[in-house]
Amino acid sequence: MIKNSIFVPQNRHSIIMGKVLGMGNALVDILLKLENDLLLETLALPKGSMQLVDSRTAADVIRAVGHNGATKASGGSAANTIHGLANLGVKAGFLGKVGKDEWGAFFKKDMESLDIDPILLESNTQSGRAIALISPDSERTFATYLGAAVEMRAEDIPSDVFSDYSYLHIEGYLVQNQELIEEAVKRARQHGVKVSLDLASFNVVEENLEFLRGIVRDYVDILFANEEEAKSFTEGLEDEAALEWMGKLCDMVILKLGAEGSLIKHKTELVRVKAVVANPVDTTGAGDLYAAGFLYGLINSLSLKKCGDIGALLSARVIEVVGPKMDSQMWEKLSKEVEKLS
Repeated sequence: MIKNSIFVPQNRHSIIMGKVLGMGNALVDILLKLENDLLLETLALPKGSMQLVDSRTAADVIRAVGHNGATKASGGSAANTIHGLANLGVKAGFLGKVGKDEWGAFFKKDMESLDIDPILLESNTQSGRAIALISPDSERTFATYLGAAVEMRAEDIPSDVFSDYSYLHIEGYLVQNQELIEEAVKRARQHGVKVSLDLASFNVVEENLEFLRGIVRDYVDILFANEEEAKSFTEGLEDEAALEWMGKLCDMVILKLGAEGSLIKHKTELVRVKAVVANPVDTTGAGDLYAAGFLYGLINSLSLKKCGDIGALLSARVIEVVGPKMDSQMWEKLSKEVEKLS
């Protein structure tokens, strides 16, 4: 399978404007703060992981934690990235499935408020919710009830959905429906759309390793992974060794290293990006917003270094608030900082 070639210019004299379609689990995030991590053990939720639960278990988790600092926001990994891009002025859409309920209506309204095109299929099943349990050290652990989101099928993808987009950004959490991902990336390729994939969670990678490797090898142009995800994907490699291994499957790889910054590899080019100093409150959305900043840079023809710098900036700022969303005042300030970096 011959993948699209990614051309990365070193300046902005000729801006290539692209439109991004996100595809992922349409979830409403419910954010809860933990006083300590003991409850995670009681609930059998590995710290930092994403565990799928049924509606009853989701209710049990909320009951066990209580409503300490509870907030809600439209979420899901790909949706968070699309929100970030839209706040930076990039034209975007989102493809997902919701229930015919208040949660689904909330999700759609939130998308439309940023002029994101909500391509939302509907189901009689309840809309999905992601319960984010925030540890005192800001790490987050997800208990996710997928609900209607998991019902999206390959045949549900609108026939002409890719004709108006330059990039397709997919979250790895969708891997529970392998046929859906495979159909989406095949059709994106047919339309000349570049495919971006975020591996999403180390346990998701471990459980779907061979499938993900095949998809990355045959269809993915841009791959995002953090340390744990990369280690799972490469079966034990770390840092530059992991980056080099993944770079043999994919043209462009971004390895996020937390406080150590990030590593970016595009063919033979290797770039190291420093992390931006932050006062972390909640790490929810850090990787999603990094992806938003990086893709913004690519769309605007910036160098790999600047793409990474913008990703690092957005990632640092989102962890300074609870949840994956920042208010309009923060985005106004961020937009000015992004412009300076550009």
